[in-house]
Amino acid sequence: MRITCVGGGPAGLYVALLMKKRDPSHQVTVVERNRAADTFGWGVVFSDQTLSALRTADMETATQILDAFNHWDDIEIHFGGRTIRSSGHGFCGIGRHRLLHILQTRCLELGVRLRFESEVSHDASIDADLIVAADGLSSRIRAAHASTFQPEIDLRRCRFVWLGTHKLFDAFTFAFEKTPWGWFQAHAYRFDASTSTFIVETPDHVWRAAGLADMSKDEGIRFCEQLFARYLDGRPLLSNAAHLQGASHWIRFPRVVCRTWIHQHGGVNGRTPVVLVGDAAHTAHFSIGSGTKLALEDAIDLADSLATGSGDVIGALRSYEARRTVDVLRIQNAGRNSTEWFENVERHARLAPEQFAYSLLTRSQRISHENLRQRDAAYLRGHERWVAQRAGLSGAAPVPPMFTPFTLRGLTLKNRVVVSPMAQYSAVDGIPSDHHLVHLGARALGGAGLVFTEMTCPTPDARITPACAGLYDGVQTAAWKRIVDFVHTGTTAKIALQLGHAGPKGSTRVPWEGEDLPLPDDDPGGNWPLMSASPQQYLDGVSAWSRAMTHDDMVRVTDDFVAATRRAIEAGFDWLELHCAHGYLLSAFLSPLTNRRTDAYGGSLENQLRWPLEVFTSMRAVWPADRPMSVRISAHDWVDGGNTLTEAILIARAFKQAGADLIDVSSGQVSAHQTPVYGRMYQTPFAEAIRNEVGIATMAVGAIFEADHVNSIIAAGRADLCAIARPHLASPAWTLIEAARIGHTNGIGADWPKQYLRGKMQLERNFERAHALTAQSAGLSAKEASDFGEGV
Repeated sequence: MRITCVGGGPAGLYVALLMKKRDPSHQVTVVERNRAADTFGWGVVFSDQTLSALRTADMETATQILDAFNHWDDIEIHFGGRTIRSSGHGFCGIGRHRLLHILQTRCLELGVRLRFESEVSHDASIDADLIVAADGLSSRIRAAHASTFQPEIDLRRCRFVWLGTHKLFDAFTFAFEKTPWGWFQAHAYRFDASTSTFIVETPDHVWRAAGLADMSKDEGIRFCEQLFARYLDGRPLLSNAAHLQGASHWIRFPRVVCRTWIHQHGGVNGRTPVVLVGDAAHTAHFSIGSGTKLALEDAIDLADSLATGSGDVIGALRSYEARRTVDVLRIQNAGRNSTEWFENVERHARLAPEQFAYSLLTRSQRISHENLRQRDAAYLRGHERWVAQRAGLSGAAPVPPMFTPFTLRGLTLKNRVVVSPMAQYSAVDGIPSDHHLVHLGARALGGAGLVFTEMTCPTPDARITPACAGLYDGVQTAAWKRIVDFVHTGTTAKIALQLGHAGPKGSTRVPWEGEDLPLPDDDPGGNWPLMSASPQQYLDGVSAWSRAMTHDDMVRVTDDFVAATRRAIEAGFDWLELHCAHGYLLSAFLSPLTNRRTDAYGGSLENQLRWPLEVFTSMRAVWPADRPMSVRISAHDWVDGGNTLTEAILIARAFKQAGADLIDVSSGQVSAHQTPVYGRMYQTPFAEAIRNEVGIATMAVGAIFEADHVNSIIAAGRADLCAIARPHLASPAWTLIEAARIGHTNGIGADWPKQYLRGKMQLERNFERAHALTAQSAGLSAKEASDFGEGV
């Protein structure tokens, strides 16, 4: 097979040498526009896992790379006058020039033809059986076939410059400096015996305010030297990008995603397949050090696919694409999390240095709480002690953050786990039934610090379905009081009431009979009229039309919420929440997708907030001053033209000023046309932004399903509470089971009902036995096994 690799970076060179090694009969050529010795980066970083893949692919190359590596385990963070260090991270650094030399030499040893200083602007000039486009971030071949590859390029908010220095760092170093214009950060690491990479980064608006856009290249470098002088020990910063002048060496990172990586009609004859590898196909932000890693792993997978493809080149390419897109998406998601963290240092800088450092270490979600324990148990124990002490716990023993107490107003929760409001559709005439007693009672016994009722309605026409719970008469009040009394007398949990009005999403069937569908025509109660901020159908052509509320309607509904609040006091609830999310009545006023009013309650966000704030302040006025009150909001509508985090922060700030103690941060469900980006803890960044920018407690919710998630969120200051929904449906005792799973056995924040204590001991023994077997099979030492048992 005749193979041409366009681009002489790590991706193109590694594809070439692997293809030639697997089949010496291949005619492999690498075409590179620059000279052999040209390179414009400094050092690159690999993880230990990547090195293992290199050994398997080609031991000769891996050995040379390993011999040239500088290895370190520590990350050092300089922030707020403090230096915080964590170990066990397993990084390796190598000079980009040295890496390219090793790959070039290995290619020549195997018989790969290398052509430097050769321009290829289009693959139509190439006569080959396969064209590998490894021509980097600004790939000309990708651009030539953009209609096939369909690249999406997201230019990120920060500017960064890639520099070097002869100051040798003995750890991967992050340094943060506040200036009159905003925050700058440096990423620094040693990659050979005399040189370190030194990347300086800052948001674009800060870069411009500091005047860097108007500085020469040398002036910009001197600016960085002065700013980070304390870390450089008198060593200068160096640039090797002689081809760039002025401020052009400061760039914004482009996140590249291609819909497909294969074009079947390339080359001189229009029948040669073209495949993308490395930065031509995708990018991952430098802050997770995965660009070169992804390029080399692409090369390994592509070579393996072609070697086992039985001559079916297109089939082999599709197999390569299918596998690699999954792996790359995982890395890109981590890269996006990391990118956004560094874009918002101003937000995180409100944290104490201890929490700032932990947040930095776990920013990508690839390193979790328990993963940190395996890397550096001593560091994590120290941070857990710090979190526990901040929460008011005394003593030297560390406590998992999820089991620390939390206090708002006069109420203290024993831990940070909340049973999320989950509609049960099991009420009759709005009266909570024995099902609600068992459902909420079991979860209160199961260890959660706070259990929430489902959205409970202040009037019959405020319900989602006829089977939804209400709080608009004395019978309902008594039924709720029975449940509250059980929680208070039979458990150490607290119980919260969520009040809400379905508005345009009301008068529907229970979900198992047709979610969001109107009641059938033969329903005995029939459909009831719907109200909203403006006339709308939630499901186009299916849902009933709602009418716009009048001012009289607003007065009446406000009074209904206040009356329900008084009944909540009578029932004895510890906490009250107003539901202003998910497209229900109050939410409909807050989103431009559903509020098209032209009066004082529409138009600007200030006007859209007017009535929801009137409802809240009226409820807060009668709710006891020593009891917390929260608001649930949709922090992102996931629809073009809808609310985003920007509006959510303003909404949260308005409710804080009105007296809210906490924002329960959800998202979506405002429009049936939403397109959420799902993933683990996918809504937590919204809770983090609101918490740290508005300065109000938040509750995170959404795809939080294990103790590791909760501990990471609380320890990093991303939220103060975590609401767990579906895992609690599957297991009422989720909190106690997770305590046993992670080895938290001393009972702090996880007290078992005395009736169930024998089950506690059995469960803990079972998990301890399982941890020992897992550690044994992994070949860990006794100490490592002990650390492992603490964390899994």
